Amino acid sequence: MAEPMDVDHETPRGTKRKADELSAVVTAPRRIKALDQDVVNKIAAGEIIVAPVHALKELIENSVDAGSTLLEVLVKEGGLKLLQITDNGHGINKEDMPILCERFTTSKLKDFKDLESIGTYGFRGEALASISHIAHLTVTTKTKDSTCAWRAQYDAGRLVPAKPGQSADPKPTAGRQGTQITVEDLFYNVPTRRRAFRSASEEYNKILDVVGRYAVHCDGVAFSCKKHGESSTTISTQSNSSTVDRIRQIHGSSVANELIEFTSSDEKYGYRARGWTTNANYHVKKTTLLLFINHRSVDSTNIRKAIEQTYSAFLPKGGHPWTYLSLEIDPHRVDVNVHPTKREVNFLNEDEIIEKICMDIRTKLATVDTSRTFMTQTLLPGARIPQATTGTDDGRASPEKSATPGPKARPYENNLVRTDAKLRKITSMLPPSTARTPSETPGPSESVAPETEYQQSDREPVTCRLMTIKELRASVRGDMHNELTEIFASHTFVGVVDERRRLAAIQGGVKLFLVDYGMVCNEYFYQVGLTDFGNFGVIRFDPPLSIKDLLSMAAEHEKGSSPPASEEDDFEVEEVVELVSAQLIDRREMLLEYFSFEISEDGQLISIPLLLKGYTPSLAKLPRFLLRLGPHVNWTSEKECFETFLRELASYYVPEQLPPSPGPGDLEEGVDDEIKARRLQISNAVEHILFPAFRARLLATKSLMKGGVVEIANLKGLYRVFERC
Repeated sequence: MAEPMDVDHETPRGTKRKADELSAVVTAPRRIKALDQDVVNKIAAGEIIVAPVHALKELIENSVDAGSTLLEVLVKEGGLKLLQITDNGHGINKEDMPILCERFTTSKLKDFKDLESIGTYGFRGEALASISHIAHLTVTTKTKDSTCAWRAQYDAGRLVPAKPGQSADPKPTAGRQGTQITVEDLFYNVPTRRRAFRSASEEYNKILDVVGRYAVHCDGVAFSCKKHGESSTTISTQSNSSTVDRIRQIHGSSVANELIEFTSSDEKYGYRARGWTTNANYHVKKTTLLLFINHRSVDSTNIRKAIEQTYSAFLPKGGHPWTYLSLEIDPHRVDVNVHPTKREVNFLNEDEIIEKICMDIRTKLATVDTSRTFMTQTLLPGARIPQATTGTDDGRASPEKSATPGPKARPYENNLVRTDAKLRKITSMLPPSTARTPSETPGPSESVAPETEYQQSDREPVTCRLMTIKELRASVRGDMHNELTEIFASHTFVGVVDERRRLAAIQGGVKLFLVDYGMVCNEYFYQVGLTDFGNFGVIRFDPPLSIKDLLSMAAEHEKGSSPPASEEDDFEVEEVVELVSAQLIDRREMLLEYFSFEISEDGQLISIPLLLKGYTPSLAKLPRFLLRLGPHVNWTSEKECFETFLRELASYYVPEQLPPSPGPGDLEEGVDDEIKARRLQISNAVEHILFPAFRARLLATKSLMKGGVVEIANLKGLYRVFERC
């Protein structure tokens, strides 16, 4: 009888082990050891040089920093096999070449304070060091005073000989002034990263995108880019070409023919912006944004979204613009050292600067319409089919752009919507009530009280670096409802429906919505509190108001209006007033620093924060607001303190509920003149101040879908109903 076969009873590969089995293997805590320096350098290189295009971006920036007027880029296999950039800049001194590729060696920084005013592209001295750890690097350079060029090879940040047995020192060679950097076999020692790249053509397209961006932006610098072994260049621009000519050469005539130039600046926020953007005659499926901040090519989701929202009023649905924007900001207001590849930057007053730039672009788009194509349509029966014509300044059709005669598709009426907010509104069709005659319709200026005076402060904006505020801001962004935000960003205000329930109607596309503007105001002012944290304006009281008097009014009203359900709910007015006033006075320094909420030592209210210029919250709500700061604000936890305080502040800023206006033919008797005036003031503020503010910067959250915004009509749905009748 045959002997039984020997069987290996080891645990097969891929089998999960239980916790008790793991504990049997690991019997003691692992010791902490310093990583080998070579591993450290490769990790750092992997963060900075993610793909060939990142290596090229660093090399282009170094060349431009060196004063080059000519850059030639040569690529093989998408930059993985060969990536070479040649410039005619200042060159590198031979004495500096031994430490050229060591980490954190640079000619642009001396100490950390220099980061606050950095005006160059590269500054950390990591690019060449990172490349030398993951590729074969050769540098050939010649300065103006040198009699010859010098060539050196680098590996892992150090000089290495070109061939075994030779010296590693730089070798003299023939060459022109400037520097040529050759990167070969990128990621040769990181095979996992090398295998991650799918195709050489895809990497080459990314390289063309980066070269094209800098070719458009860098005035006075000629760029060329081509594949190795090919005689023709893919990109070629001349040093004396204008910005529009560069755009035409790289992005085509379809973009260049529809460009308009814009500028924007504001000394208060310390910025200047210029650029070119397409007019309303051009649109594509995806936004193209060439963004440079202090001449550094960066990405900004906020700027991209703001520009898209700006164009939503000018382009058809699904249409997007092409924009080149160069933004120069005072270096002291910019933090460039926030991303390994310097792809992102942070700067002060981001929301205000973006809003101002988009407002200037919107103004430019509204005034430039000489080449806009319009559809004309007649109302007369039996008329010929309308044709597309192009308008000119004098109203005549331009002969070179007139449309080819022929039948055109008639637009469906259920897709035609009113987009001009200046057109006649529903409220103007209602008969006037006794509360307001046609001549008494308020204007935008009436929303501000006559005694209101604004003063400009010289206080420098404060950068908020509190992690708790950043977490609260991130929470709002994470709860954003994209579709509802787009509706508010492009809506048309229809009118106030009910002052008592705080309802208003807005139009978004072909849909009509009923909006609880009290609920939306609450969310909007909370977001303003987060974005402007530490930089609020102030509403000053002259003379100051007594905190205890205000608290007494609120406590007495609270006790008289709602009898306690039990003895535990009962309270003494004097005790509550003393407790809340002591809390506010003890925390007056924090309230002043973060919220511009100023209270004197003897309990006088000097100022409260101003959240929106042109709109003043009801002073009748002030006592109750102060009283709620006691029990409804968590003063023990930083994050909860900021959140609950800003929620209470936002609730205070919500317009108060007022008795509704009388209907047609009704007489308004027994209503105080002050209430009538406040009703007109709130109605005007809602239309001319609050809803335009929602349009500019509201991030509509998902919570607003639960009763805050309700769709009440859909033009396409109504047409389907009428078609069945």
